[in-house]
Amino acid sequence: MEYGLIGLLVLIADIYAIIKILGSSASTGAKLLWILGILIFPVVGFIVWLLAGPKGSSPHLA
Repeated sequence: MEYGLIGLLVLIADIYAIIKILGSSASTGAKLLWILGILIFPVVGFIVWLLAGPKGSSPHLA
């Protein structure tokens, strides 16, 4: 049962990442590469996207 729950959580995380990727302002090629990475490597792809993908608006210190 616990493996099914873990799989469901991974699926939810991947769907969330793909939705965020599709709504981003990145180029079509970049979106495609991110989505392929997440689909081919669901856990590792999500973690890499989480660390490197989202570009939030952080204040720049001068």
